[in-house]
Amino acid sequence: MRSEKAPFSLKAAAAGALLFLHVPVWLILLYAFTTDEASFSFPLPGLTLRWFGVTWGREDLWEALFLSVRVALISTTAALILGSLAAAAVYRSKFFGREAISFLLVLPIALPGIVTGIALRSAVGLLDIPFSFWTIVIGHATFCVVTVYNNVLARFRRMGRSQMEASMDLGANGFQTFRYIILPELATALLAGGMLAFTLSFDEVIVTTFTAGQQQTLPIWIFSQLARPRQRPVTNVVAIFVIALTTIPILLAHRLTQESGGRGDRE
Repeated sequence: MRSEKAPFSLKAAAAGALLFLHVPVWLILLYAFTTDEASFSFPLPGLTLRWFGVTWGREDLWEALFLSVRVALISTTAALILGSLAAAAVYRSKFFGREAISFLLVLPIALPGIVTGIALRSAVGLLDIPFSFWTIVIGHATFCVVTVYNNVLARFRRMGRSQMEASMDLGANGFQTFRYIILPELATALLAGGMLAFTLSFDEVIVTTFTAGQQQTLPIWIFSQLARPRQRPVTNVVAIFVIALTTIPILLAHRLTQESGGRGDRE
C-alpha cells in the first residue's frame, strides 16, 4: 500500500515544534565554548575549551554529581523492588480497593512536584527526622516507583496468564515459574522502567529542594550557579554533560519498549 505524503503545513508544524524544543539545547552547547564569561553576546567573541578544564577542577561539582548518582541508584533499586511487587499484586490478585490502590500508586507522578515536596517535608518534620541523604532517597522513590509500576503492569497484562498456568501444569514450582517464565518476560520492562526512574531521579529539582536540607545534588548545584553571571560557561558545560547522561537511558528505554512491543504484536 502506497503511503500518502504529508502536506507542507504539517511538515512545517513538525519542523517548528522540533526547533522550539531543541534550539535552546544547541544554544547551551554553543555558549559552553564562548570566551565571554559574563554575557550571552552574539556572535560569539571567540571560542575556547578553557571552561571544560575549569569545570573538571570544581570539587563542589564532583561532590554534587556523586550525590546525585548515589541517590538515583538507590532510589531506582527501591523503585524496582516496590514497583514490581505492587504491579504483581495488582495484576494477580482481586481484592477490595484494588483500583483505588492502583490510582494511589500512580498519583505521585501526576501531582505537581511542589505539592509532593511540601507533603514530604511536612511528613519529615512531623516525624522529627533530620534531613539527610535518606530523605532525598525517600522523596525520589515516591515518583520513581510509578515508572517501574506502569512498565511492569503493562507487561503483565500483555503476557497473560496462560504461560504461567502452563508452567505450573507441567510441574514447575513458583520459583521455577518466576525464573524461567516471568523474569525473562519482564526483563526489558524492568530495564526500561529502571532507566527512566534513574533519569527522573538524577534530574529532579523541586522535590529535592524540600527534602535535601543543606545538601546539593547536581540539579540543585546548577540552579545555585544561575545567580552567578561569571559561572555561566561552567554551568553550560555541566548542562551538556547532564543532557548526555540523561538522554542515553531515555533512548535505550524507548528502544527496549518499542522492541518488546513489536514482539508482542507479532506474536
